[in-house]
Amino acid sequence: MTVKTTWYENDSRFIPGHYQPACLIDLALSRDIDSHRLLRGTGLFHEDILAGQARLSPQQFLGLIANSRRLLDADDSSFLFGQRLLPGHYGAASQALHHAQNLHQALDILTQQQALLSPLMSPCLVLDEHYAYLFWRDSCGAGEQGRFLLEASMTSLVAMSQWLGGQRLPWECSFSHAEPRYVEQYWVHLGEQTRFNRPLDLMRLPRQYLAQPWPNASATAGQVARQQAHDSLEQLGFAGSFLEVFSTYLHEHVRQAPSLEQAAQAFAMSPATLKRKLHKHDTGFQQQVDRVRKHVALYLYQIKGLSNEAVAEYLNFNDPANFRRSFKRWTGSTPGLIRQLLGGG
Repeated sequence: MTVKTTWYENDSRFIPGHYQPACLIDLALSRDIDSHRLLRGTGLFHEDILAGQARLSPQQFLGLIANSRRLLDADDSSFLFGQRLLPGHYGAASQALHHAQNLHQALDILTQQQALLSPLMSPCLVLDEHYAYLFWRDSCGAGEQGRFLLEASMTSLVAMSQWLGGQRLPWECSFSHAEPRYVEQYWVHLGEQTRFNRPLDLMRLPRQYLAQPWPNASATAGQVARQQAHDSLEQLGFAGSFLEVFSTYLHEHVRQAPSLEQAAQAFAMSPATLKRKLHKHDTGFQQQVDRVRKHVALYLYQIKGLSNEAVAEYLNFNDPANFRRSFKRWTGSTPGLIRQLLGGG
């Protein structure tokens, strides 16, 4: 079966410069960073951004982030950037967020409008009986800018839910990287229930907070904005990145474990072209397969509560020892230790 969809890639120029990039530019300018130094090597000009004419590719946006990190050289940069991001001033998508009836509707808008509201980092909402989980995945091959984007993305959601909901929510944030030396920035901006060296980059919140009404929402304005935002996506011609579309394909076929050749056929391209496209996004076929299988295994452990044997069987591992070896390669730990981590929140 051929995958029938379109996507954006890391060289697709569609991100308005006066949207998210402008938030970072303004942060840098507020700290007396010269705009020419800030934009050096990105192919961008401040005058074009001010005129509302500039359209950036994810690659250019990542270059801007790299320059900002180097020039600002401050531990709080990603968090202050994140506080400026949502709901933002990004047209109908931001208006839809601003008038969301509750957090659940806001998260649905954020995931549906990801190409407009979060083009470099893809959010994914999953629910179980007690919790809402929001996973964050790299959309375009962020490389060294990945941690900055994670910090900013999680901060943006914590800040938005506090502003629109009128209270600070008890988010628990988990990061796969080690605890950094500037951990106090995480406590200030994300809360003290922040954990490191975890299996996945995700946020967790007790489910009852999803449905609490937000005080200043307008149902009529929100409905119109959601339709306009949907129309904007239609005009754009895609809703997600190549890596997201490829990840969705692997998720849908995770039990069959498709080969490179089978995946390439599904995307109507040669294996060599698929390898080049993945390499262009700073990843590879096996890396993507392992990442998806890790996500599915952890989902089955934490949300479905399955045993090691059941998870191994679901992923079509006939040999438990082979599953343990593969799982350790995916996560750096054994299934037993991971279950302890997940059990501890």
